[in-house]
Amino acid sequence: MSLEEERREYRYGKLTKKSLQDTPSAQFESWMSQALEAKIQDPTAMSIGTLGPNGMPWQRIVLLKGFSDDGLVFYTNLGSQKAQEFKHHNQVSALFPWLQMDRQVIVAGLIQPMSAAESAAYFLSRPRESQLAAWTSHQSRSISSRQFLDAQFQSMKSKFQKGKIPVPDFWGGFRIVPQQWEFWQGGENRLHDRFRYVKVESGDQWEINRLAP
Repeated sequence: MSLEEERREYRYGKLTKKSLQDTPSAQFESWMSQALEAKIQDPTAMSIGTLGPNGMPWQRIVLLKGFSDDGLVFYTNLGSQKAQEFKHHNQVSALFPWLQMDRQVIVAGLIQPMSAAESAAYFLSRPRESQLAAWTSHQSRSISSRQFLDAQFQSMKSKFQKGKIPVPDFWGGFRIVPQQWEFWQGGENRLHDRFRYVKVESGDQWEINRLAP
């Protein structure tokens, strides 16, 4: 298999410093709104990068469930590999690959657990099947087969067939508190537009720099 000739030009648009918002959360909101309006596939999907206790990096896709000036919110099984790795290294990165718009957004920051009340509020808003799936899967653990997983799901359906499904004590949310953001817009001839927001140590101000592609 040869991949050397697999390429295309990026012609979706340009990004200038003048067009950027003053804060990265405002810029992210603008781009997220455009991604939603364009109906690209999975605009809230982000790749989360973590470090294990031995320093080995790992990535996986999770879905963004909220954002504000305080950071980016997602939910997961607290026994999962990523949740366990947060205990060893609280520095994480997230990447939004909006390839259909020739865009990437990268965030680097510190992980912060959500409160039990915040996690419960979101859990109870999920579809019932998603709630059952949270009870079914002990995420990242080895299992014998797909059949075992399906049987566990049916078992949970029977167990919680009446009334509200309680929030598992092994499930919750996390917030990425950003320290850096990067907004990347693909450009022709591989001359991409890249801008990085870096948090100024004192106060809530952000320094914006253009980076070479």
